[in-house]
Amino acid sequence: MSERRRRRLAAVLGAVALAAGTGALAAPASALAATPVDFATHCIPPAIAGIPPIDGTTNATITVDNAAPKVGDKVTVTYTVNRPAASNPVDLALPADIMTPTGKVTLAGAQTGSVDVAGPKKNDPVPGKGAFPAFSMSGSFTATKAGAVTLSPGDYNIHTSYIMELDTPCTVTNPPAPVSETVGVTDGGGHVNERAIAADPASGNAGDRTTVTGSKFTPNADVTVAGWNGTATTADRITFKSDATGGFTARPKITDPATTGIVAYEGAAWDPAHGAGPVAYTVNSGPPPTGPSQKLNTSVNAGTLAMSQAGDSVDLQAVDFGKGGASTGDLKTVTVQDFRGGPAGWSLTGKVTDFTGPAGSIDAGRLSWTPACSAKAGSPSVCAAGSAGSVGAAGATLASTPNAALTGGEFTVDAKLSLDVPAFTAPGAYSGVLTLTLT
Repeated sequence: MSERRRRRLAAVLGAVALAAGTGALAAPASALAATPVDFATHCIPPAIAGIPPIDGTTNATITVDNAAPKVGDKVTVTYTVNRPAASNPVDLALPADIMTPTGKVTLAGAQTGSVDVAGPKKNDPVPGKGAFPAFSMSGSFTATKAGAVTLSPGDYNIHTSYIMELDTPCTVTNPPAPVSETVGVTDGGGHVNERAIAADPASGNAGDRTTVTGSKFTPNADVTVAGWNGTATTADRITFKSDATGGFTARPKITDPATTGIVAYEGAAWDPAHGAGPVAYTVNSGPPPTGPSQKLNTSVNAGTLAMSQAGDSVDLQAVDFGKGGASTGDLKTVTVQDFRGGPAGWSLTGKVTDFTGPAGSIDAGRLSWTPACSAKAGSPSVCAAGSAGSVGAAGATLASTPNAALTGGEFTVDAKLSLDVPAFTAPGAYSGVLTLTLT
């Protein structure tokens, strides 16, 4: 009995690979009706998922809280992805509240640039290969010039905190995307708020610090840098004075898991007219550190794809000369162990030689089988038995498992055998060799 094994070492931890999606959030009403728009999108799943980029169509809507602001007014923008470009590309279901979306809204017309938007870590469970629900992200910009300002959906990213911290960036294939909302800015003589901030890095574990830089704040003013959850500040905050030029550099510790962005403001409370942001920030899963800690490391080693069998000889039931007919028996049980821990399934095939005897042979095509396969409890893969029918010299499939995000397990494979012996086959013992190949 010969055996061929092929090993593919890969690791896929959980379902990562999603092109987009979080739980649906209500978007604020706009003074003017916003228009849902479709645009081509190119999404790149995390490399560890082992799947190609996803090209599809995103449907999105941009809304604002004030469609007729004056110069100097702050405008809150909500970017809602009504239908992401792709569904969950893997078989593994994704749990609730593991996804944090961030993105950009493109400004054109009287005012150009982009608006950073972020959403909360909130989503409904997503079944394997299921459609992603809608999600929303919000941010703000200051109107700086009178005239019509158009708003278009821009690139977005989905950060997932499930087993691993992973990102799935989705870009507009042919930017800019169609205009979804238009804001009419009037010259009301107001003061333009030019305060600006940036955060680097834009993500971290709970309790990590990030560096926030600010510019064009009031010189020597009390400034507070705080976390932002999409609608209000969070418990993460630090207060200090700006320098003589109105700039600052701060190192806040971000611990609140509800934080999806960072703002900075002058005064006792958040006020868009005297602040800047939000800029996106993602808190990775896990509680904040509370004291001395020790990092515990372990690993799971990938194994091999192998098979064994309960014996190497099968005695089929004898038939009578002149009558012939079905010479039946049972294949010796084959056990397949797939301990690779990767995305590849396997296939077990068999082919048989002619049955030779003292006075001739019986054609290999007369051997047929009825396969059966079962998986040990807890095995990630589901075993499919091959079709009943002729085996022959060309061969046939005995059992297989499909490719998936995570495959593996232990499987028992059996088959009922039947050799159709011609009625006047010469008496004597006949033998053929059934060869199984595992790939």
